[in-house]
Amino acid sequence: MRLVVGQIVRPHGIRGEVVVEVTTDAPGDRFVVGSVLAADPTGPVPTAPVTGNGNGRALSGGLLIEALRPHQGRLIVAFEGVLDRNTAEALRGVRLWVDSADIAEPDDPDEFNDFQLIGLYAVDTAGQRLGEVVRIEHGPAADLLVVRLTEGRDVLVPFVRAIVPTVDVKGGQVVLTPPEGLFDI
Repeated sequence: MRLVVGQIVRPHGIRGEVVVEVTTDAPGDRFVVGSVLAADPTGPVPTAPVTGNGNGRALSGGLLIEALRPHQGRLIVAFEGVLDRNTAEALRGVRLWVDSADIAEPDDPDEFNDFQLIGLYAVDTAGQRLGEVVRIEHGPAADLLVVRLTEGRDVLVPFVRAIVPTVDVKGGQVVLTPPEGLFDI
C-alpha cells in the first residue's frame, strides 16, 4: 500500500531545490539524506527524465534525497539530478510516498499506524457489524476513527480504550462499545 509522506509544493531558488509539505508523523524516518522516495505525480509527468549523474533516473523510479533543511514548517529538499529551477518546477504537485511494507511495526502493542486501522470492520461486543473504519482524524485531545456505518453515513468515534477496547488487526476488526447516542450525532 502506498503511504503519502509529502508533496512537492513549489521550487525554491534557482538551484533545483523544492519546498515539500510533509504529511507524515515521522518525518525524521522518511526524509533522510540518502533515502529514496517514490514519486507519484498528481499532474502531467515531466517530459524529460530526472537525470542525476547521467544515470537517467526517471521520475517513476523515485527521487534520491541529497540534502534537506527545515523552513517555515516545511522542508526544503534537494533531490539528485534536479539541478535547476525548470526541473524543480516540473516536480510541482508531485506526491512523495513510501510502501507500507517498508514501515516497521510500532513497538508498543497499543500503538497502530493509520494504514493498519483503515479498512477494519467495526463490530459491537456481540460481533454485530456496525461499519468500517475509513479514515483516522488526529485531534488535539484524542485520535478519532471515522467509521462508515452500514447505513452509509460516517460517524466519529474517539479512539480511546473505553470506547474501542479491542483492536484486532490480524482479525480485521475493532470492537466498539459506543456510549448511548454517539452514533446519533
